[in-house]
Amino acid sequence: MEKFTMKVVFTINQEQVNIKTPEYVSLQFQSAGLGSRSAAFIIDQLLLLITNILIVLTFIFVVDAPIAYVTGVSLPLAITIILIFVTRGGYFFILEYFFGGRTVGKRLLGIRVIQENGHSITLLSSFIRNLIRLIDSLPVAYFVGIVMIFFHSKHKRLGDLVAGTIVVHERSIKKKSKVTAIEKEIEKRNLSKNNLIINESSLKSFDMKDWKLLKTYSNRLMQLPVAERNQMTRKVAGILFPKLGIDYSKFNSHQLENSLLILYLTLKDEWEFEL
Repeated sequence: MEKFTMKVVFTINQEQVNIKTPEYVSLQFQSAGLGSRSAAFIIDQLLLLITNILIVLTFIFVVDAPIAYVTGVSLPLAITIILIFVTRGGYFFILEYFFGGRTVGKRLLGIRVIQENGHSITLLSSFIRNLIRLIDSLPVAYFVGIVMIFFHSKHKRLGDLVAGTIVVHERSIKKKSKVTAIEKEIEKRNLSKNNLIINESSLKSFDMKDWKLLKTYSNRLMQLPVAERNQMTRKVAGILFPKLGIDYSKFNSHQLENSLLILYLTLKDEWEFEL
């Protein structure tokens, strides 16, 4: 089992969580408190309420009459209840896993769920933390979860403790004065993440070691002579592109550089947290 160390540093206005990953890389986060988590939860609950109302209205006006005529009124009611239950249960589990630890509410509030070692939330940890949500919601109005988040030093509810997860604020956006040379080069080339479509499963195949390699490559790229730069580009592409299922053999050096820089932009959002 991977080992990690974690400590919490308290400042005047915010709580910082310093995480040392299994790759011995230190990451700093601001843990999300009760206020931001409650606001995100309310937004998610409103969306679920709207969804549930639509499900009920659909069965009342579209499905209910013909099914009730053939089988009786109990079947439509049972199907409606099952759909509502599955929707409420699957909403958090599915969105947190497939969208980088973010539900709609969390995305709007700028928070996300990650593992305690700094990595993205896994399928198992997402399932566990949301299964325990049933206990956190007891006895009413999410009482257990609220009490846990309020009193825990890292604002964890029971589901976070069991699943080994933590809710943190997204990294802050860099000021223009701190834009790096490689970011200026990316802007000069007019590159964006939309130029390279990466599905979520491929994104999860990258780890911190890949990010460190790509970050080192990107920061050194413009400092190297052309011949050495092309050679380095081919080597890095040979390591990273197979994880994306990209056949790069027909790419020229400029296309490879651009593709790696776009990948840099994508992984930067996933791995580089600056708070």
